[in-house]
Order: sequence, then structure tokens, then C-alpha cells
Amino acid sequence: MDGYAKGKLDGWRLGVCRGIDETIRHESLPPSRARILYVPQGFEAIDHGVIAALQSEVAEVTVVSATEMRLQAERCRPDAVLVMNGLHVFPPDHLEQIDAIRAMGIRTAIWFVDDPYVTDTTVKVAPHYDYVFTHERSCLALYLAQGCNQVHHLPLSAYADWFKPMAVPPEYRSDICFIGMAFWNRVELFDAIAPYLKDKKVLIGGKLWERMNSFSQLSQFVKDGWIEVPETVKYYNGAKIVINLHRTTEAGKDNLNGINWPAESINPRTFEMASCGVMQLTDVRQELPEHFAVGSEIGIFRDANHLVQQLEHYLTNEEERQWVAARGYRRVKKDHTFRDRIRRLIGTIGLA
Repeated sequence: MDGYAKGKLDGWRLGVCRGIDETIRHESLPPSRARILYVPQGFEAIDHGVIAALQSEVAEVTVVSATEMRLQAERCRPDAVLVMNGLHVFPPDHLEQIDAIRAMGIRTAIWFVDDPYVTDTTVKVAPHYDYVFTHERSCLALYLAQGCNQVHHLPLSAYADWFKPMAVPPEYRSDICFIGMAFWNRVELFDAIAPYLKDKKVLIGGKLWERMNSFSQLSQFVKDGWIEVPETVKYYNGAKIVINLHRTTEAGKDNLNGINWPAESINPRTFEMASCGVMQLTDVRQELPEHFAVGSEIGIFRDANHLVQQLEHYLTNEEERQWVAARGYRRVKKDHTFRDRIRRLIGTIGLA
């Protein structure tokens, strides 16, 4: 009987998501004639989504490493060079290369996707580019203050070829799932809700969860270390509820944000969880209602006590939980695709 109930719920969820896929229609536009040189960051879930969207929206895409972008720009003479993030793994001469590419008369654009957590670095990088895009709307004023003339808000999305509804084996199933780094605000939240979690089926994945005071109580739920994207997608699909908690922005506490720049935009996980067709409970960012209808397409929580109330409500109201997940899935498939984001980007830099 337990297996029958799980199968019925899975069948309903997967069937509804397939039905949504068959009814969503996007405007078909001829691709731009532009030639783009794309420099990935190494965030595979983002890079693959951007590359696939570029391949469908422009005439030619060349993907190169950060060490080769100047050389390849000289050889290919693209219409524009698009750099993803420009941080962490980029070589010391990265900015010299960008300056040289601009000197060739080639348009340069950067898309920051770690804002505002690394503003100590991004404020130095941004002025070297013709166009600055950021997923964090609050940072528009920051880059304008650095003398950047073209600064634009461009939210992220989910790569639907990876983040999608699927049936998964029993080992991926849980009542409650959270996957991510154990930033201190996340540690505090899970310590606070530990008494509620202890008799549930829970998956907590990621690094540094030994920081929890309640680690001994919850250790059986912790899958330590980095979880690759394909595994993450399976855990999302196997969960009744997935928790999303944004990291805090203040300096220190795992951030390089010495100016304490605030955040109001949602993280990519918000789109990725919705793209799997699962119920999501997220903390609130100011921009959230612009992307999802709160309560109808996504669930929210304000603090630990409210989270426990929401978890209990949606765990015991399966039909409501399934409908919220389905409506969130429809929203992300309709309005939040990488093709939409890339169309906006190439239009902004004058290559549509």
C-alpha cells in the first residue's frame, strides 16, 4: 500500500509536468547573426544552460578558457566576448586580456552570478567591461558608482535539460531535503529545527555541516561533501519538500563583502528546484514575488518556527503540496528560461 501511494503521487507529478511541457509555447524568433566568444566560469549548471541558449540564439558560439580568450578573440574576431562571473578560477592577467580585447574594438560583457557575496573583487573587475550584467538587482547602483556606463539586471535560470522532473530510486527519497554549503545562517536554522527533523526522513547534503551544534542528532541525515548536479537533481526529485535558504551577505561569515552590500534577488537554486517540479520552501528575498506567486507557486518561511509550521502543513496536505509544485514548474518553464535571458542579453548589447 505504501508503494502504491508513492507510485500514484509520482505518476501524478510526472504526468502533470509532462502536460505542462506540451502546452507551453515560446515565441520562435530567428537567431541573431552575431558571433559570440563565451568564457565559462566552471559552474556547470549555469555554463551549460548559457551555452545551449547561445547556440540556439546566435549564429556562432566559440567556448574558450580564460587563459586563451585574448588569443581566440584575435583569431575569431567575434562580435562580442561574454565572460561568466570572471572570478575564482580566472588567471591573474584576466583584466589585461579584457582590456586588450576592448582595444580591438570587440564588445565585452560580464555576467556576475555571485553578487553581492564577493563585492571586494567585483568592483575592481566591472569597470574593465563595456557591459556589466548581474543577477543581483541591488548591485546596479554599486557598479554605476564605479563608473560603469552599461549596467543591467539579468536574473539566472535553470538548465532544463538537467533540472527536470524524473522518477528516482528509493534511496533518493526523503520527506525534507536541503543541499548546499553550511553557511552560518543555515547552521543556525537547522540547529533550531533539529528537534522537528529527528523523526523525519531527511537529507542534508554539502560541506561543513559538522558546524551544527546538533550534528550528533542529525549526522545520520548528512551526506558530507560536494554533491554533483546529476545527484542533486535526483535528491530534489525524491523529496516531498526541498528547503531553500539564501546565505547572509554581511562581511565575514564566509563572504568577501567588506562593504556589507545588501541583497534582494533570488538565487539560482530557486529556479532549479522549481524546474524539477517539486515543492519548495524558501526564505524571502524582496524580488521573489516578481518571479513566483507566493503561496500559489512557491512556499515561504520567515524564521525557524514558521518553517516548522510550513513543513508540517505541506507534509500533511499532499494534494496542495503537489499543486504548488506543479504551478511553480509551469512558471519556470514559461517565464524563466536561459533562452529568455540570453535574448535579453544580446538585445542589450545591440546584437539582436
